[in-house]
Amino acid sequence: MFDATNYANAVNEFSQLQQMYTTANQTRDQIIQAYNLAFQMSRMPQNFGSRYPSSFSQWINVSSPNTYGNTLAWNEVLNLGSPTRATAAYNSAVIQPQAYPGTSLASQDALTQAAIKNQYATSEIGQGTITSTLSTLGTVRSNSELFSQKLANLEADTYSTDPNQQTEMAVLGKINTATLLQIHSQQDTNQILAASVAQQALADKQRLDEQNRLINQAIYFQQNFPTTMQRTTGGVSTSIQSISLSTNGR
Repeated sequence: MFDATNYANAVNEFSQLQQMYTTANQTRDQIIQAYNLAFQMSRMPQNFGSRYPSSFSQWINVSSPNTYGNTLAWNEVLNLGSPTRATAAYNSAVIQPQAYPGTSLASQDALTQAAIKNQYATSEIGQGTITSTLSTLGTVRSNSELFSQKLANLEADTYSTDPNQQTEMAVLGKINTATLLQIHSQQDTNQILAASVAQQALADKQRLDEQNRLINQAIYFQQNFPTTMQRTTGGVSTSIQSISLSTNGR
């Protein structure tokens, strides 16, 4: 006996099965496509390393003649850094100012004392600036070899055909590493620029000191010229008056 209801249910179930089968095939195709894309993205071209080789300029250690034994410390601090080496280099290679005798300084007028103290301040500021610059440059140069090795390792991992080096996390890690290396390199650059600015500030101070000394000398001249000339002319007049042109001395 034909049951139309059962037949309709069977047809409906068959249609649902066909839809499920179609959906399963589509899902399978999407999974395969996603896998193929991921596999393709995980593969590194075989010739990247040879097609894009890169080389960087290397820091070269500073060397110079040491005829009188006073340049070795200077070269060492430029190659290795450290404030202690910088101080030793400065003391061995730079002429040191002698201490101004206290009694002699006290005997000078206020303007002269201020000029002498200013010159000593310029010398001491110059010492601090130079030693800081030497220490900074030496530290950057000393760390350059290790920094170059890190760059070489990053380059090798970037061009590696090892699948473990081309996973998503590995690539993200290398991107972060490159960013950090760039930040450290920029920090070294900023330190060198800061040292250069400090040297420029010292040179500006020296020029300003010279200009101010000239201004002070001009002011001093204007303030004391009348008195000086009066003393000079008065002394000359007295001398002339004391000179007798008479043959008998009267």
